[in-house]
Amino acid sequence: MPLESPTLAASAEIERSRRGALSALLKALELLKYRFVTTTPSSHERVLSRSNRREARSLRDVMGWSLPFAPGMIPSEIVDLLRAGGVLQERPDGLLASNVRASSLGDTLFLHSAYPTIEQDAVFFGPDSYRFADLIAARMQDLAPGARILDYAAGSGVGGITAAMRQRHAHLTLADINPQALFLASINAEHAGLRAETLRTTSPADPEGLFDLIVTHPPFMIDEKGRAYRDGGDLYGARLSLDWALAGARKLAKGGRLILHTGVSIVEGLDVLKAHLEEALPALGCHLWYHELDPDIFGEELGNEAYVDVERIAAVGACITRVEER
Repeated sequence: MPLESPTLAASAEIERSRRGALSALLKALELLKYRFVTTTPSSHERVLSRSNRREARSLRDVMGWSLPFAPGMIPSEIVDLLRAGGVLQERPDGLLASNVRASSLGDTLFLHSAYPTIEQDAVFFGPDSYRFADLIAARMQDLAPGARILDYAAGSGVGGITAAMRQRHAHLTLADINPQALFLASINAEHAGLRAETLRTTSPADPEGLFDLIVTHPPFMIDEKGRAYRDGGDLYGARLSLDWALAGARKLAKGGRLILHTGVSIVEGLDVLKAHLEEALPALGCHLWYHELDPDIFGEELGNEAYVDVERIAAVGACITRVEER
C-alpha cells in the first residue's frame, strides 16, 4: 500500500482539526441555549437594512444574522472555536465576522453558510428546511433495523438527519456534489448523535444498492448565475426535481419511500412538475402522493425576466412509494 503523501496527511490533519473545532462550537452554542430561526434572503436583507443592524450586539447577531462584531463582544471561547474551525473572518475595519451560521430546528442545531449565500459552494438552510423537516416527519414510515436512508443533495443535512433522528437504528448516507456541504452535514449529524456515511456524487442513481427511504430537496429556482444549490434547470426550474424524483424512485426497495420537497412554477394555472410525475411513475411500479404546501413563495422572483410566464411559485411535497418489485 502506498504511503500517504505529506501534503495529503497535512490536509487530513487540518480537516480533522477544523471538524473538531466546529463540533465543539455547536456544543458550546447548545450550552449557551442559542437558538435562531433562519429567514428567507429577502427578509434577512430587510432586517439588516435597518439603521440599528450595522454591527452585532449579541451572539444571535453574529451566528444567526451574520453581522460583524467587535473583539470582546461575544464569549472568547466562541471566537477561538471559529478561528480554529477556519471560519473566522478578520476584516480591514478591525471587526470580526463568522463565515458560518447556526440555525435551530427541533432539538438540534445546524451549521450552514453565512449570509449572503453567494458562493458557488454555499451550503443553504432556510424556511424551506423547516417545511422539508415537517414533511418528512409527516410522511415517513417506521423502518426496520438496518434500513437504509439516503439524503440526496443533502446540503446541511436537514432531511437525512430529521429522518435518522426518528429511526436511529437505520443507516444514514449523506450525498452531495459539494464537498463543503458534506463537511458541514457530517458535523451536523454528529452533533445530533448520529453516525453517517458521506458520499460525493452527481446523481441519485450513483449510490450502490437500494434504499428504504430517500429524502431530497432539489434546487428549484431559475438562477442566471447557475449556482448549484439554487438552479433547478429548465421546466421553469423543475427539471432537477423531475429527474431526481425518477432516478430516486428506481433506487427504492419494495415498500420504500422517496420524500421530495421542492418549489414549482405555476404557469397558466398548471403545475409544471406534477403531470410529468403522474405520467412516469406507474411504469416504475410507484404510487404518488402530491400536495401543495404553500401556494406562494419567493414572490419577489416574479419580477425577473425568466419568470415572465409564471403566475406564482408554490412549495410542494411529494411522497413516492414503490408498490411493486423491481
